[in-house]
Amino acid sequence: MNFISWLSKHLSLSIPLFLLLGLIAGLLFPAQPLAVLIAPLTLLMVYPMMVGVRMQQLFVRGNNAVQWWAIGVNFLFIPFVAFVLGKLIFPEQPALALGLLLAALLPTSGMTISWTGFAKGNVPAAIKLTIIGLLLGSILTPFYVKFLLGATIPVELAPVFMQILLFVVIPLIAGQLTRMALIKRHGLTTFQKEYGPKFPPFSSLGVLGIVFIAMALQGPNLVQSPTLVLKLLLPLLLLYTINYGVSTWLARKKLNRGDGIALVYGTVMRNLSIALALSMTAFGDAGKQAALLIALAYIVQVQSAAFYVKWSEKLFPAEE
Repeated sequence: MNFISWLSKHLSLSIPLFLLLGLIAGLLFPAQPLAVLIAPLTLLMVYPMMVGVRMQQLFVRGNNAVQWWAIGVNFLFIPFVAFVLGKLIFPEQPALALGLLLAALLPTSGMTISWTGFAKGNVPAAIKLTIIGLLLGSILTPFYVKFLLGATIPVELAPVFMQILLFVVIPLIAGQLTRMALIKRHGLTTFQKEYGPKFPPFSSLGVLGIVFIAMALQGPNLVQSPTLVLKLLLPLLLLYTINYGVSTWLARKKLNRGDGIALVYGTVMRNLSIALALSMTAFGDAGKQAALLIALAYIVQVQSAAFYVKWSEKLFPAEE
């Protein structure tokens, strides 16, 4: 358990490590049999996150301004930025454009709440942002992919919705039942102190497993084209830079300090776990290529989030 916790707390190190291990495995052994592990690893990745989701926060009044701005950035701006970048940088590689779009379509994760807390932002607003982003992203993603990339990548809505049902709705229900059962038996305080913190590290273990498989499947292609990594990182760096820039500008102009920080992390932190699961299961061979770009997005996201915490005090001075 200590090793799993270490991996979870140091994703900026453990993700590159598992990418490297996956590359080595893909070069030494046939990686295709590992594909059968994608579904169980995805459930391992998503279910623990859902145990920590407090659905009742969805019905708490207040924080309306930050919620509306987040919806605008997450669903009316960033997906189209990702689409344009994908078209410009990957005109002949629609699978990689798919990966960039998927990384932009599913906003917020449990880390949204954590990073907002680290930066001393409005945590209740971040929790509400996370729930709304998860629900809206799950509903809208199939339509966005169909509308924006349906001409270049075969997209059938029914299978995508079935994957979302399997990897989002069912774990959400199971997570909420688990949460309710533990709170009923042990009380809210004991759950928050003893049981709740034990779940997230297992989610990270699922992430690392999927990252490993994605790299193992695509490793030989990378060796044949080593410059591909740089080509994948370029649109990711551009996407996150634009996202941080727009969100920070809106936060400083339109919101108070606490809500502003919640807005930034509620729009920049993408739910890469679910994006990775969808790419590996719902889009065939194109999705497996897209998964490599999403795996690299973890590195950019984690590193940039940590860097932004250090800058948040300068960007958002404490209010008197």
